[in-house]
Amino acid sequence: MTLTRYAPFDELESLPSLRLFRDSVNRLFAEPNGRPWVPPVDIKETENELIFKADVPDIDQKDIDLRMENGTLTLRGERKFENASGEGDKNGGWHRVERSYGTFERVFTLPETVDVEHVKADYKNGTLTITLQKKELAKPRQIKVEVNNN
Repeated sequence: MTLTRYAPFDELESLPSLRLFRDSVNRLFAEPNGRPWVPPVDIKETENELIFKADVPDIDQKDIDLRMENGTLTLRGERKFENASGEGDKNGGWHRVERSYGTFERVFTLPETVDVEHVKADYKNGTLTITLQKKELAKPRQIKVEVNNN
């Protein structure tokens, strides 16, 4: 008689949504204040560009650090909470604080088709837009096919 190990949840490990949930819970308990803050980022690909849009409201431009190295794009920053204790505020104290504060870091692996020499970043109305040009080789091109009627 052979013994087989019963593992009913092994199939669930391959589901992406379960992996995302597990990673989120792990990050939640890894953060010192229990509330990790990561700005949401949209990534759009066009024929000629790769465009990242990050929501980073109430962050001074000087508190945003953007780096490209070894095929990755790293976005770091900090949203500071002024007067966290409420002391010394002559206009009153906080009733509720729901937004997250502190440092954040997002790292994105870039495809080899991106031209790292042509990067543009724009910060407007709390949105950081990073535009990466594609290399000429990566841009789609149309090839005309001729039919030989012999």
